[in-house]
Amino acid sequence: MVKTRTTGEKVFAVINTVILVILAFSCFYPLWYSLCLSISDKAAANSGMVTFYPIRPTLASYQEIMKDSLFFNSFWISIQRTVLGIVITMLALIMMAYPLSKSKREYRPRSIIMWIVIFCMLFNGGTIPWYITVRNYGLIDSIWALVLGGSLPMFNLILMVNFFRGLPADLEEAAYVDGAGPWTILFRIVVPCSVPVLATIILFTGVYHWNEFFNGLVLTSGQQRYPLQTYIQQLVVNISNTANMTQDQIINMQRLSNKSLNAAKVFIAMIPMLCVYPFLQRYFVSGIMLGAVKE
Repeated sequence: MVKTRTTGEKVFAVINTVILVILAFSCFYPLWYSLCLSISDKAAANSGMVTFYPIRPTLASYQEIMKDSLFFNSFWISIQRTVLGIVITMLALIMMAYPLSKSKREYRPRSIIMWIVIFCMLFNGGTIPWYITVRNYGLIDSIWALVLGGSLPMFNLILMVNFFRGLPADLEEAAYVDGAGPWTILFRIVVPCSVPVLATIILFTGVYHWNEFFNGLVLTSGQQRYPLQTYIQQLVVNISNTANMTQDQIINMQRLSNKSLNAAKVFIAMIPMLCVYPFLQRYFVSGIMLGAVKE
């Protein structure tokens, strides 16, 4: 028997659809506006004429950003930083989260370590002690300074610990009976069963390393070592400084607007994450369902 929808359910469905469409538009419009602004000419961008479509389209902003070899060097540094950051962070989180997910009887220091983790998540030593620590380890002007500084995010560690605790204990008990050791259980049973939380944390970590610019500004001493976000953040400063520019460069800058140039930088920075996100989206749904349903 097919159940017919009542008037109240139909009204709720309509209102829900309208709200979701508005929310979706509010998320999509900034991306579209950034693209339109980035390809509009200087006069249209500065006068605020750009709204829903580009005005007198031009690729001058993208040409100005991408013609410099430093841009491609910074892009490559960001790729290295993101890949190394994801690998090191995931290994550190898995190795630390697995013992902390055990009971106090199985791992006695669990409570003490968890309190330390929570304390470190709420408090930190500040920027100056952090910089001195990185300098004393000899990591300044190194890719490892950008990677190791945030390689163990406490919030993500807590997420992984809670997910590991929710896995059925029967899986590990059956593996022990079959003669599997702790390393085999971790990497052949626990990790494959934790794909939703791993994919989520991989995305969080990748977005952090790709979008973060302050560490590159503080821990590196020249544009040759800047990651992409630090490079494009400094680009406006260099463009606005015309004292060291040639006449041809100054004429070329007159075609550009800081608004369109900033929009181009934002749009370029979003492209890699926009390409990766659709492949990880389905794991978010799986993670929500696993955490919401309990038999």
